[in-house]
Amino acid sequence: MNRRNFLTFAGSLIALSVVPMNLRASDYRKLKPQVWEAHTIDDATKALYGVKDVIETDKIKISVPKINSSGASVPVKFETSLDAKTVALFQDANPESAVAVYETNKYDLQKYDVKIKMAESGTIMVLVEAKDGKIYMAKATTEVAAGGCEG
Repeated sequence: MNRRNFLTFAGSLIALSVVPMNLRASDYRKLKPQVWEAHTIDDATKALYGVKDVIETDKIKISVPKINSSGASVPVKFETSLDAKTVALFQDANPESAVAVYETNKYDLQKYDVKIKMAESGTIMVLVEAKDGKIYMAKATTEVAAGGCEG
């Protein structure tokens, strides 16, 4: 194999390794608009998952600063060791409580690192819909010195 063919072949392999083979996403804003209109975590949870019992677990870890100088950018890290189907992030400091819903597959690391806006101090909750059909939950509280949703 000459050098040019080898470089073309190697470049093609690198390009293919970057493209996910099993890419799928659902637009939950269209599928379940009531989730994004809910004003409480309980209402958003019921709209997303229906009426199910929520089990508190230590298999979901949330890391958030105890005190944030500004609510404009609150860092939230969370992960789970559960065999998850979906992972959802909620907060109770803003008028609408839903932040994000992630679909997962068996290749996902299920570690998330996001920044959210919070108008005031509040609770952050992560819900995991496991493949066994149960809903698991963990929550953490954080204080916000200055609100971040005023503009």
